[in-house]
Amino acid sequence: MNNMEKKTLYTVTIFSENTVGLLNQVTIIFARRGLNIETLSVSPSAISGIHKFTITTFTDKAMITKVVKQIDKRVDIVKSYYNTDEDLVFQEIALYKLATNKLLEMGSIEDIIRRYNARILDMTETWTVLEKTGHYDETQALFKELSEKIGVLQFIRSGRVAITKSKVERLSDMLAAMEAKLNRDKSV
Repeated sequence: MNNMEKKTLYTVTIFSENTVGLLNQVTIIFARRGLNIETLSVSPSAISGIHKFTITTFTDKAMITKVVKQIDKRVDIVKSYYNTDEDLVFQEIALYKLATNKLLEMGSIEDIIRRYNARILDMTETWTVLEKTGHYDETQALFKELSEKIGVLQFIRSGRVAITKSKVERLSDMLAAMEAKLNRDKSV
């Protein structure tokens, strides 16, 4: 890879059957190419029986194209795609566990909740858990402020969840085209 070429954050979306060991096979493809997986989430998709992996990694277009082609060769993969942030609506969720007494000493917790559009998930005499949904920079900014002002007891951020800005899943379009072709072939 040309060192001058800028790396971009790509989101790889993989549609597959729910098969044991598939995640391991997919992560090996990234590792063999020297790519670090930044975030990873897996869930059922909008299509019955199909699971959706959402993986982010920094690389260049040539490398991400090769990775997606290699993923598509796996038997249990229905189809995989890659996108940049401009093509997607995406979020992460972060949870922050704080000492309740220190949080209350800060003064009005309403201010921080409003400024960051966060919410209190649970509060006891000992600890409070805040939730913030947003982009990485937003969840990180809240973490930084809380860490500097009162300290964070525990912190966790989810992997990215993303959907494309297109009307339906790209996989739905592909499956509809395959079905139409199959029906045309049957009628001949």
